[in-house]
Amino acid sequence: MSERTSGREPGLRGELDVDVIVVGAGPAGSTTAFYLAQAGLRTLVLEKSRFPREKVCGDGLTPRAVKQLLAMGVDIDAPGWIRNRGLRVIGGGVRLELDWPELSTFPDFGLVRTRKDFDQILAGHAVAVGATLLQGVNVVAPVLDELSGHIVGVRARSDGADGGDREEKIYRARLVVAADGNSSRLSLGMGLHRRDDRPMGVAVRTYYTSPRHEDDYLESWLELWDGDRLLPGYGWIFGVGDGTSNVGLGLLNTSAAFQNIDYRDLLRRWVKNMPSEWGYVEENMTGPIRGAALPMAFNRQPHYTRGLVLVGDAGGMINPFNGEGIAYAMETGKIAAETVVQALGRPTAAQRERVLRAYPGILKENYGGYFTLGRLFVEAIGHPSVMKFATRHGLPHPRVMRFVLKLLANLTDRRGDATDRIINALSKVTPPA
Repeated sequence: MSERTSGREPGLRGELDVDVIVVGAGPAGSTTAFYLAQAGLRTLVLEKSRFPREKVCGDGLTPRAVKQLLAMGVDIDAPGWIRNRGLRVIGGGVRLELDWPELSTFPDFGLVRTRKDFDQILAGHAVAVGATLLQGVNVVAPVLDELSGHIVGVRARSDGADGGDREEKIYRARLVVAADGNSSRLSLGMGLHRRDDRPMGVAVRTYYTSPRHEDDYLESWLELWDGDRLLPGYGWIFGVGDGTSNVGLGLLNTSAAFQNIDYRDLLRRWVKNMPSEWGYVEENMTGPIRGAALPMAFNRQPHYTRGLVLVGDAGGMINPFNGEGIAYAMETGKIAAETVVQALGRPTAAQRERVLRAYPGILKENYGGYFTLGRLFVEAIGHPSVMKFATRHGLPHPRVMRFVLKLLANLTDRRGDATDRIINALSKVTPPA
């Protein structure tokens, strides 16, 4: 529930009145905070967990994400980062290695970094340019102005782990950014619910000690079978470089079997078919199998309303083609920050509101058509016959697969080759929704 107020809340301490509150210190929230603070805005980040923390992810970063890391000045040559040349695709009896395309817009390499400290690195960069980060602070509700209905702050509760009290506090700001992930409690408190007409995925993963911990390619297995059923999704093996492999799978809800699958059991059954020398056996697991939902294709809208800006998973900004979320979390965080900086620089409330209301349109211009294509794609592969045909007839043709890699990873130049122009044209003429 939201809290309505026209003044200071009696009985609750209000702390750190700022320009912008960012709820969540994942890639979306930390990137947003980095650019807000860099522009000179007083920025407060509230993170319910404490670093380092677990986060369910494949840990693979495509060139889109690498570009954002470089823009923030992250030292990707430091220990703990492992580079890759491209994607190894396995399916239909074919094993194909596809290098990341050489483009002027993006680097020609990807990375792997575990989420255990990846988010902490980004949050540290935001703090380094002036953002304030409070960990162990769980936002429980928005605080709304009783006249306008705009969010003017948040009600939050500390976990008390640093020796402080656990009382609820109200933090106030001119604007609030929801970067609190798929469930986005803050968005729900503002009446923003997920759209049922958008695809949803689920990912499960674990880590195994393995000699395959260093690999020049991210590896994707395009055939996931549940008995005699071919499922819409893929399995992955990403070498982490620390003696372990991140092994997992992602599935889409466009299959009729989606609700009835034990994903953790499916992962165990899948790796049983792997060569024994890879070491993907129960006794080599370094932690439990964990799962998470993947909100795709703008499944929560509008991305701005009444003083609340949505970024990353909170706004369903995951690529439906491949389940990639980090790159889009960081990109939308930067777009949101640029919009907020422009808005708060305007002299009147009406002018500020006009700039902020343009934010959803900017997102749709950048991603709307492409995400619509992705929705059509996942609906198609939800039919086993379509998935089987695509795997058997597409994989044997490297030229086709290089085009598919660009399409699925959204890696093109604005004025690139013929394949770039085709993908860009398709994205432009496809209506966003």
